Amino acid sequence: MKTSRMSPSTEEVVTRARNAFSTGRTKAVAFREQQLKNLLRLYEENAPRLEEALKADLGKHKQESIAMEIGFNSNNIRNTLAELRKWIGPERPPKYFMNMSDEVLIYNDPYGVVLVIGAWNYPLQVSLGPLADAIAAGNCVVLKPSELAPETEKVIAELVPKYLDNDCYQVFRGGPEDTQELLKQRFDYIFFTGSSRIGKLVHAAANEHITPTTLELGGKSPCILDESADIDIAAHRILWGKWVNAGQTCIAPDYLLCNREVGRRFISSAESILRKWYGTDPQKSEDFARIINGNNFKRLSRLLENGKVAIGGKTDEAEKFIQLTVLDDVKDTDPIMQEEIFGPILPIMYVDDVKDAIKYVNQNGKPLALYVFAKNKKVVDLVLKNTSSGGVTVNDTLMHAGVANVPFGGVGSSGMGAYHGKYGFDTFVHKKPILVKNFSSFGEKMSSVRYPPYSESKCKLLVTLMKVRFPFSLKFIPYSLFFAVGLLSAFGLGFVERYYKKKLM
Repeated sequence: MKTSRMSPSTEEVVTRARNAFSTGRTKAVAFREQQLKNLLRLYEENAPRLEEALKADLGKHKQESIAMEIGFNSNNIRNTLAELRKWIGPERPPKYFMNMSDEVLIYNDPYGVVLVIGAWNYPLQVSLGPLADAIAAGNCVVLKPSELAPETEKVIAELVPKYLDNDCYQVFRGGPEDTQELLKQRFDYIFFTGSSRIGKLVHAAANEHITPTTLELGGKSPCILDESADIDIAAHRILWGKWVNAGQTCIAPDYLLCNREVGRRFISSAESILRKWYGTDPQKSEDFARIINGNNFKRLSRLLENGKVAIGGKTDEAEKFIQLTVLDDVKDTDPIMQEEIFGPILPIMYVDDVKDAIKYVNQNGKPLALYVFAKNKKVVDLVLKNTSSGGVTVNDTLMHAGVANVPFGGVGSSGMGAYHGKYGFDTFVHKKPILVKNFSSFGEKMSSVRYPPYSESKCKLLVTLMKVRFPFSLKFIPYSLFFAVGLLSAFGLGFVERYYKKKLM
């Protein structure tokens, strides 16, 4: 949708936010806490309305909306409020010998005006979640929710101004052209969630102003199923990770790697599980979400032509319904293996062993998530030590993203930067180092080795001082004693010299 004539221009929106930040009110701890409490009230007082919007856009069941959107964001705010005052205060890193008499600090400075661009698949979690982190860090925010989830976008645009400061936190609605205009403005930080294709455009726009960015992208997240795993439990957890939000999850298991015997056992278990979950007609189940729009439905329908349909395959364009489908014996050259699926289709590609699986994973871009199912710890260690991904869950799917005190983010082609919990706060602050020197004579004597005239002895002493670390190694004791004696001698000679000058006078 395009902005109306009455809507403020992108320049006006950013200027308003920058003026608000210049007042300094977002830096006050009490202000941040109050805004976060207001945002928490937004969830608590409007949960049914938010659930209805998510149902309209994506067909999400209430339980899924609470667990992965409303409740997820609410808990993140509660955790942040409990820790915020500790996070905001200056950090005091360890001091080494050269700075033993100085004060060394790291200030957590808010960047300023932040742009948050959300995605349609989790339109609350990936829009209002980063918003909360940016508020906690003391920034002003321009929030751009996805127009592809129109009901949720409308609710966000209506509710946020009712609960948050209207100058510091603004919702900007619009389509791709409006977003392009927004990206022409100078922001102090940009946080984007979405596809790799759009992520590249956002990053290119940020480069025009040398603006730091976090890019939460995606990719083909592999799932390695070893013969040592409990296949039935693994099947439950893999199918759930693929089923949630009809597979429209950036960290959904994209494809399964296993040998043929494990694949046969997985398919047999999966048939039983899906009957238990959805009955004989999954389309009638209210527990299964729908595809976001017609374009994505058509794209996913074409991918069903790959491999052999082992389970599912039913579609209904009118309802944007695609049954959870397992494709058997897919080849690495098939179209479905060339792009992120982002839908309820799980291809199985066969490999001989875990080493073959690792080799295939490493031939492709680094995924946002990786999953390995195995009781054999050697297999798990082999995968963890020889692959690179944004995050890993062992013997389950998706769950690492819900751990509050670990970072969530991509690497390489799956993105850059991370957030969630303390890592979300850290994303939206500049870590500003502060060194506070004093004017004591002792400190000046320690520093005087750097002053001209230069000499070989000063150079050697300087090199020694630069090497010294705490705790002291025994090999530095002679040097430390030598330095201490030198300082004492210098002070002693100075004292004697002043004493005799007074006597002579």
